[in-house]
Amino acid sequence: MAWAASALPTDKSRFVCIYPAYINNKKTIAEGRRIPLDKVNAVENPTSTEIQDVCAAVGLNVLLEKNKMYPREWNRDAQYRGRVRIQLKQEDGTACQPQFPTRKSVMLYAAETIPKLKTRTQKMGGSDQNLQQGEGGKKGKGKKKK
Repeated sequence: MAWAASALPTDKSRFVCIYPAYINNKKTIAEGRRIPLDKVNAVENPTSTEIQDVCAAVGLNVLLEKNKMYPREWNRDAQYRGRVRIQLKQEDGTACQPQFPTRKSVMLYAAETIPKLKTRTQKMGGSDQNLQQGEGGKKGKGKKKK
């Protein structure tokens, strides 16, 4: 369930921010990655919309802020923009979803789930064919130069 701006609770301390850089396997820890590469397959260049989709699908209260940027991100492209606010705790302090008590549990879940999205699997199938065609062209060009 996504919050409308007017329906957003006033106490934002129950919301945690997750930037795509936190689960990006192309980033180093110094650049902002917060999950280990060996424990979970971190996602290659996730977007804030993908994080919002997987969190909303499991029933978390999610707010997408598209114009926010991770402070360590040097690239200002639209694909790297955005952050997701997720409500982990209710007003009485109890967890909204028992399987997600912490920010890290949400990040690990998102990192496991985003590669399984239909948009990711369709893109991967198409790009594999393009890569094979591109590799063939590169080999041929290399042989001609020799």
